[in-house]
Amino acid sequence: MTILQEIHIWSKDLAAWQQDAIARLYSDRTLSAADLDDLYALAKVEVGIPDPQGREHKKLKDAQVAPPADPTRVVLLTAIKELANVNALAKGARLPVARAGVTAIYGENGVGKSGYSRVFKKACRARDRREPILPNANLEPGACGPAEATFEAEIDGTPIDLPWKDGEEPPHPLSDIAIFDTHCARAYIDNQGDFAYSPYGLDILEGLVGACNKLKVRATAEKAASAPSNAAYIVLAGEQTEVAKKLLGIPAKTKAEEIETLATISEAELERLALLNRTLAEADPKQKALALRQKASRLTSLVGRIATAIDVVSEGKVASLRELIGKSNAAKAAAELAATEFKATPGQLAGTGGEEWKALFQAARAFAEISHADHEFPDLPVNAACPLCQNALGHQGVARLLRFDAFVRAAAEKAAKDARDAAAIPFRVVQQASVDLMFRDDLVEEVSELSPEVAAGCTALQVSLRVRQPAVLHAAAGKLAWGELPKLSDNPQPGLDEILGRLHEQAKALDATADEKLKAVMVSERMELDARRRLAEVKGAVLEAMTKHELCRKLQACIDGMETRGISRKSTELSRTTASQELADALNAELKFLKVHHLNVVMRAESPGGKTQFKLTLQLPGGGTPTAIFSEGEQRALAIASFMAEIRLSKGRGGIVLDDPVSSLDHRRRWEVAERLVKESLIRQVIIFTHDIYFLLILEQKAKELGTQLTKNYIRKTADGHGVHSEDLPFDVLGTKDRLSRLRQMLVDVRKAAKDGEEDLQRQLTVKCYGQLRLAWERCIEEVLLNGAVQRFGEGVSTQRLKGVTVTDDDYREIDAGMSKSSKFEHDAAAAVGRLPIPDPDELSDDIERLGKWRETLNKRVDGIAKGTASRSALFAT
Repeated sequence: MTILQEIHIWSKDLAAWQQDAIARLYSDRTLSAADLDDLYALAKVEVGIPDPQGREHKKLKDAQVAPPADPTRVVLLTAIKELANVNALAKGARLPVARAGVTAIYGENGVGKSGYSRVFKKACRARDRREPILPNANLEPGACGPAEATFEAEIDGTPIDLPWKDGEEPPHPLSDIAIFDTHCARAYIDNQGDFAYSPYGLDILEGLVGACNKLKVRATAEKAASAPSNAAYIVLAGEQTEVAKKLLGIPAKTKAEEIETLATISEAELERLALLNRTLAEADPKQKALALRQKASRLTSLVGRIATAIDVVSEGKVASLRELIGKSNAAKAAAELAATEFKATPGQLAGTGGEEWKALFQAARAFAEISHADHEFPDLPVNAACPLCQNALGHQGVARLLRFDAFVRAAAEKAAKDARDAAAIPFRVVQQASVDLMFRDDLVEEVSELSPEVAAGCTALQVSLRVRQPAVLHAAAGKLAWGELPKLSDNPQPGLDEILGRLHEQAKALDATADEKLKAVMVSERMELDARRRLAEVKGAVLEAMTKHELCRKLQACIDGMETRGISRKSTELSRTTASQELADALNAELKFLKVHHLNVVMRAESPGGKTQFKLTLQLPGGGTPTAIFSEGEQRALAIASFMAEIRLSKGRGGIVLDDPVSSLDHRRRWEVAERLVKESLIRQVIIFTHDIYFLLILEQKAKELGTQLTKNYIRKTADGHGVHSEDLPFDVLGTKDRLSRLRQMLVDVRKAAKDGEEDLQRQLTVKCYGQLRLAWERCIEEVLLNGAVQRFGEGVSTQRLKGVTVTDDDYREIDAGMSKSSKFEHDAAAAVGRLPIPDPDELSDDIERLGKWRETLNKRVDGIAKGTASRSALFAT
């Protein structure tokens, strides 16, 4: 299991924010100010402090952590193909990779090397994957999906395609490929300026410790700034009340809800407090209680008068009276209708049936009870005397009395009388009732002192009663419409009842003060109510202090969670498993190979503040800081040495990919790096991205020396996009043999232009061809004539190669002729001369083959001298 895997498994028991920190450190290796802000917010969320931005933690996924290299298998890459949505790389591009030796992928800056490199880093789960893979900026936003590619590979000799898509778990076999680039190099040098080698992964724990320490300082400062104050309630807390108990319980026991409840005091409770204050301040409570009860008695009488007066003209009574009068009027109308019909009987005197006649008839009925005591009026004998005229009744007289009695006793008439009598009773009640409340003078003043609003209500009611009573009588008499009756004003009785309650309560309280026990209860009640009233005034400050107490408690929990001892223990534990002499020897060997002789690695496991590392001790006189001593090239060499040491000890057999490994090295150390990488290619596949032609030439030379294969691939920018692979390397990169081959290809185009009659194109191609021919002569001199003994930008002169070098006069003449003719067409012609005629294709062909023949002659000569089959003396003798 790798260190990264151990850290990942161990981290699953950490706080969520620390897991987030590890994920960020894994992907970026450093934490920015924004990262620390996010982590601080997440750490506070974990202890219950909400984040206004609603940030959520992320964890390092299992798929992100590369599994350890499998020493039992060999993973070889043969190509990367089917690229899509990778920067500006051509869609569907394919880049071949040699199965063995070194594959050097050359391209100038800006042609797509970094795009390929980022795909390698993502797919192979490189240590540093900070640089995102962006889609083609020339395409419409949203038109691109995630980056993807397919790796052609061989696993233990079996061909297989390994598809990869950004954001998904990469194929496991690709984890056997190790990646190095400039970002990885910086990752191997610690961020404090010390040249320290930290085994792969332990720098994550160092970064986590650094984050914990920084966030602890921030949390401590915030806690200090949030310290609560009890100044607003310290006096209340010193009393003997329930409020004081709750205040003293802050912050451990008391809850905010309890403070809210105690600080919520009703109007009734405030009035009770005022009553207690007045009562306990009274000098003669008994006399005061008597005066209050007398006042209550007067108000009780007023309440009674109000009730009586209102009842007389209340809506209910008025409605009842209105109904009775309505019935009386209806019955009277019915009786009048019956009387009209009776009066219309023929032969009767005028007025018969009227009220006077009815009175006369009733008088006759009463007289008959005396004059005809032995008979029931009006059923008198025919021969009896009439009670009215005292003449004999006769049959007609008897019939007339019976008819008159029937009329008088008729239902309509009786109903009218009954209705009239029923309505007369409530009418007389209203008419005779007194609605005077006797609310005047001293009584008005007394009530006004107790409640001006109630006093005003009583006065208004008195006025409305005096207006309503006569109005009701007028409506009953038909002089006013019932709907026009004035309304009574609001009844002040509830207000008076409330006053009476307070008066009785105060009187009772005053009586209680005579009892010491009851008085003590009242004093205690007053203290509690007064404490609650004062608490209400400072409630905001109390709740704020409680909030700060809670915040400080949570911040302390946050601070406790930022302790680094556990991280340091894990770091030390992991360092002990990797700290070995084998590792020190491997790193020292790599440093020696790269000629960083003045460094020696002493493996000393230590965890200062959780930072476990193996320090590089500088064995240089005079002291000084490492950053002042090392050049940029030496720093880069150190990084490469660390990378190669890890590869050596990893036991894996997968290849390595390097992106511009010598971009900042000096010329001399490029040779050591090239030799080291070529040497590594003898045991594993090596893939190198470079824009440095000189480094490419060095790789070629070292590959020849060590007898391994160097495959040179060229990527360029075309109309289809960036990163397009071409079999044709730039002319400057080619050796003499390949340059001659390229010149012969160019000759084919010259011949075609001549055949097609394209004179300008033929001239242009011919001039270019001669320019390249001149460069080929120069390379042949360096490479073949001088046998590589002296090379441009070389680290020195290879004196051993001089044994194969011979320069004759014929050589000089060939060189002079070839170079002179080639240079002729590159120079600007004089105006007087005009355009020089260009050689025809056959002449150009002869000039190319002249170089080819001379090269073959030189090769045979060098081989012959080296093998002893030819001698310099023989050459000069001829």
